[in-house]
Amino acid sequence: MNAKPFYFKQFVIQQERCAMKVGTDGVLLGAWADVSNAQRILDIGTGNGLIAIMLGQRNAEAQIDAVEIEAEACTEARENMQNAPWAERLRVLHVSVQDYVGQAPEPYDLIVSNPPFFSGGTFSDQQDRASVRHTVKLPHGDLLAAVRALLQEQGRFCVILPVIEGLRFQEMATRYNLYCNKIMEVRPKDDKPAERLLMQFEKTQKPLVEEMLILQKEGKNNWTEDYIALTGDFYLYM
Repeated sequence: MNAKPFYFKQFVIQQERCAMKVGTDGVLLGAWADVSNAQRILDIGTGNGLIAIMLGQRNAEAQIDAVEIEAEACTEARENMQNAPWAERLRVLHVSVQDYVGQAPEPYDLIVSNPPFFSGGTFSDQQDRASVRHTVKLPHGDLLAAVRALLQEQGRFCVILPVIEGLRFQEMATRYNLYCNKIMEVRPKDDKPAERLLMQFEKTQKPLVEEMLILQKEGKNNWTEDYIALTGDFYLYM
């Protein structure tokens, strides 16, 4: 079944050809990442281009590059970017980030990624989504090595992962001299445990800033004020 376009307030995301559809993880990262004073931004594994386009809405000055290894997803991201109101500041390249390290003209002020996160298990023969979320094509060590090479000295790297994978990622990052200095736990409801970690890394170790975001109150689509404040500039019906 073809996935319908996802309509945001200022742009539309076509998502028929990209295995990863619009989801809460991408929207959270695109809304949360610190875009202040960022002139050059890189989105690693952009998929359908959602996060890159969101960052372009939030920072009207930044040039935003994106890399995507899957050809169909790259084509769809390019079309979505071309149809965005700030298309002239968006660019997607069909290349792995491992190869892009040697091609990037200069370092970035902000790098973001909604990366694969399954580090084990088996593949599904029928679900492309399962393979996209597996770390075979982008091992976390490769991602961190690329970020270390592509990030300027005072730059920021922002990522979203499930809690267990996120904790492992933090530990691994220190081996690449990347340090988590800001973290937001994301809970579906107040009485539920955290399901996602939004994390910001820098090359300089700083005191950790810890925050929490609760998405819903009781009842379906009864969003909290904090979630509305974070994502309300994007969702059409919020």
